[in-house]
Amino acid sequence: MNFQNKTVWITGASSGIGKAMALEFSKAGANIILSARNIEKLIEVQQQCAFSERTQILPLDLSQNETFQEITKTALGFFEGIDILVNNGGISQRSLAMETKLEVDQKLFDINYFGTIALSKAVLPHFVERNSGQIAVITSVVGKIGTPLRSSYAGSKHALHGFFDSLRAEISENITITLICPGFVNTDVSINALTADGSSQNKKDKATANGLSPEVFAKKAVRAIKNKKQEVVIAGALEKFALYSKRYCPLLVSRLLRKIDVT
Repeated sequence: MNFQNKTVWITGASSGIGKAMALEFSKAGANIILSARNIEKLIEVQQQCAFSERTQILPLDLSQNETFQEITKTALGFFEGIDILVNNGGISQRSLAMETKLEVDQKLFDINYFGTIALSKAVLPHFVERNSGQIAVITSVVGKIGTPLRSSYAGSKHALHGFFDSLRAEISENITITLICPGFVNTDVSINALTADGSSQNKKDKATANGLSPEVFAKKAVRAIKNKKQEVVIAGALEKFALYSKRYCPLLVSRLLRKIDVT
């Protein structure tokens, strides 16, 4: 895949999916802007990129959306513009809805939903002015089908689908919206997931540990972005089967979800 002379801005780029996508884009020749809160980890990712001299670090906290206008100005100045924004940053959840504090629900939405749409809105005028660009959003299979212990996480991912589907209908066809729905990917997402009181779970789920490798996911995600797909599911057979079944047998899926052992 050839992304020569393209500039890609990736959030949540310090580890997991974001890191793997940064390395994949760099191998394909792109200029990379790496964003996350952890600067030390971003430096490590930068050093691993195929063309580290064409990689910039730009610290960003998705919960601080009042800073995004100025941060976007900085991002636009690195390589004289941005071609692709990859909204990957976010946080997961592992707690029952009835037990989860409302402030935890709000935090999940502040980061996953409001942080993502705020950054997209900050970049969008640049794309409109150029009449070109692409916004890729890493959502989740639970953005299509809610599962236990992920109520507000699923809600935030469902909300992203609604927002970006509507945005796609409002803007030029030359500006692409690509929604990418991962299933289980072997990252630290479950370790960092919020529990009912807002603390981190601090352990890796078995299903997450057995998920796709970030590298395999990244190759498929970057290919979907290159092909300007509107929406793609990158997941194992079981997750894909659940999505298919929910469309045609929703009552059956609801009954099965009550019985499965989800962590």
